[in-house]
Amino acid sequence: MSIIRSERTAAGLLLGAAVLGLLLANTPIGPSLLDLQHAHLALGPLDLSVGHWISDGLLAIFFFIVAVELKHELVVGELNSVKKAIHPAIAAVGGVIVPIAIYLAFTAGGDLADGWPIPTATDIAFALGVLAVFGRGLPNRLRVFLLALAVLDDLIAILIIAVFFTTDPNLTELALAAVTVAAFGILSRFLKGRMRWPIGVLMLLIACLTWWLVYDSGVHATIAGVALGLVMARKPAGKATHALEPWSNGLILPLFAFSAALVVIPAVSPAELSPAFWGILVALPVGKLIGITLGGWLGSYTRPRTERGRISVPALLTIGALGGIGFTVSLLMNELAFAGQDTVRAEGTLAVLLGSAVSIVAAGFAVTGLARRYRRLHPNSRTPEKTGDTPVVRP
Repeated sequence: MSIIRSERTAAGLLLGAAVLGLLLANTPIGPSLLDLQHAHLALGPLDLSVGHWISDGLLAIFFFIVAVELKHELVVGELNSVKKAIHPAIAAVGGVIVPIAIYLAFTAGGDLADGWPIPTATDIAFALGVLAVFGRGLPNRLRVFLLALAVLDDLIAILIIAVFFTTDPNLTELALAAVTVAAFGILSRFLKGRMRWPIGVLMLLIACLTWWLVYDSGVHATIAGVALGLVMARKPAGKATHALEPWSNGLILPLFAFSAALVVIPAVSPAELSPAFWGILVALPVGKLIGITLGGWLGSYTRPRTERGRISVPALLTIGALGGIGFTVSLLMNELAFAGQDTVRAEGTLAVLLGSAVSIVAAGFAVTGLARRYRRLHPNSRTPEKTGDTPVVRP
């Protein structure tokens, strides 16, 4: 299982699944796969399509893991104080505002303006995977800054999903969900000793009930995973994510990427593609690069004068390129923003994949160049330190 925990492996599986989905959708078996995706599967009171079971159901597990990581960083990690969080927070906000502005400039306030959240997301697993592959010898502070920025970016994405993709919420069911979430958090404090298994089974049932209540309330069901991850006691939450991570990396995320990428490439000329396509395509690689770099540069002035150069402008440009890799959350937001608009949704998916691909290539070159420059300037700093699966050295 250790290889599936690797950031390199996770990024490779995600990319491979998305490419495979796109290719198969445009072959003779494409219509059969699309029919399977739209086929309904009833489970108790729920009757969802296979695609929705993946995006609303399985993806909640991924958001649970994200929430646990977010809580860890806020409590004991790199975001546990305003002093630590302010610099990556400003960079993250810049990496959200500029892509939105670029997207809205392309869509010019029309009906397609609802897609503005799509280019705001950064895929943590993919960005760290690219850094791990090409960043041999880079100082640990760059990975820490990228991780902090991406975690904050995910927090913004969670808030966007919760606020802007909720329609006429059922307040009674949300109140009941709040009760079950609280019960889940309380029970997690007693998850030890002989009572571990009975309590664990009860928590699993409560988690499923919470998911159903959130889904039925009109709030996107992945928010249930976020809420459960935030309230779970830190030690058992760490054990849970350790157990779930291989399933998330090896099955859930690739399955979602495959399903989301099952789109037929429109047989149209570039001039006939919608403004949403061009807005996403430009906003992801260019908007993220400009926004994160500018925000990171401005944020450096919140640090003491002696520490302002710790993340140089070339390093910020590199992190900005990595931030343009949208993938998972961008694909989810594309499905939510253009639900019921199949043609635009297909073009949006293509734009996310192409924009992320541009960012992957740009980030690969940028990380490689930065790593070479660092090794040249610090020829004696050769002792690697293992952090995640990225070999790094102390600055």
